[in-house]
Amino acid sequence: MSKKGFTTTNIHSDRLDKPEHGVLHKAIHTSVAYGYDDARELAAVFQGKRSGYNYGRQLNPTVTALQNKITSMEQGIATAAFATGMAAIASSMLALLRAGDHLISSAFLFGNTNSFFGTLQTLGIEVSFVDATDVKNVKAALQPNTRLIFVETIANPVTQIADLAAIGDLCRQHDLVYCVDNTMTSPHLFLPKAVSASLVVNSLTKYIGGHGNALGGTITDTGLFDWSKFPNIYDSYKVQEPSVWGITQIKKKGLRDMGGTLGPEAAHHLAVGSETLPLRMDRACANALAVARFCDAHPAVTRVNYPGLETHPQHARARELFCDFGSLMSIDLAPGVDCFEVLNAMETVVSSSNLGDTRTLAIPVAHTIFHEMGAERRESMGISDSLLRFSIGIEDESDLLADFAHALDTALAGAASL
Repeated sequence: MSKKGFTTTNIHSDRLDKPEHGVLHKAIHTSVAYGYDDARELAAVFQGKRSGYNYGRQLNPTVTALQNKITSMEQGIATAAFATGMAAIASSMLALLRAGDHLISSAFLFGNTNSFFGTLQTLGIEVSFVDATDVKNVKAALQPNTRLIFVETIANPVTQIADLAAIGDLCRQHDLVYCVDNTMTSPHLFLPKAVSASLVVNSLTKYIGGHGNALGGTITDTGLFDWSKFPNIYDSYKVQEPSVWGITQIKKKGLRDMGGTLGPEAAHHLAVGSETLPLRMDRACANALAVARFCDAHPAVTRVNYPGLETHPQHARARELFCDFGSLMSIDLAPGVDCFEVLNAMETVVSSSNLGDTRTLAIPVAHTIFHEMGAERRESMGISDSLLRFSIGIEDESDLLADFAHALDTALAGAASL
């Protein structure tokens, strides 16, 4: 079949793999065990001498089909799927890093990732948090034992954008693993491979699955990193070409040993949801820009964080790198305007902690998902007590604008009456 576009390739990928009975979606395989008539074949599968399935914790045909979709989307060489995005991050970091190693991470980071990196520090892995919007800060943090650099494309929730291309150049110069979390952009808007990323994280729960009905996460090897230069690969995983050493170790030490397995039912939901990713993402991005511009002009709002606004500090970078600006945005409210009153006055927007749903979701950040981080760390990330984060959905634009207008007007009037 000739090369096709992103959407066409994705929605036909299962069919072209010739699934059973000519079905258009890969079937949901619920079996945990796989039988072999010849026990030698089973042994060969375990030893990696032939392809096949040995146990459901490590591999499943439905999950394999989903992994192939993500690999194609990210233009990589292989993908490992996990039960959640955090399982993908945690398992991969623990599989690749050892005590005495040094990790550089963007300081503008998802709260749970930040928490996990704190756990790494208790295990003897050094972690430096830097302002990754300028590569100079990353370069200044380099140490002889630095092994990996981790950034997000668009930071949650204040939308800072890392100096992605320059950091990629730096990693290439120093033979460092460059791990980019692509969740907020998705492979529809951005390919981290274009900035020399070694590994790409996607929380499938968010935009790729897109319907808030299944958890999942992946790590994709882009094929750009020379794993023969990475000192932490175990000898037992050096039996194949060096290009697959990293993903093999992640699958063995991360997925097999730690057990964060993605189930076949969730994999099926996520695969089907991914088919409409471009349609949903384009609509959500258009809605987000309209809402951001509306909020930017409203007296109840003092700051809007959205890369699509010309006033955003990294607007030019976002325009250069991304196909669009994403659907994540956040706002700071004027003094006296109660963030809870704004949310409670909304009818269409749902107070919820998820992202990338078809519905518009909102959450008071400092009081919920970043509460554990503490006030000092939140302040360093630009998170105020009045910050509201929105994941804009695919509703009719006029309905969203009406809901924001009603909620902000109501809360502003309430503040004025105090």
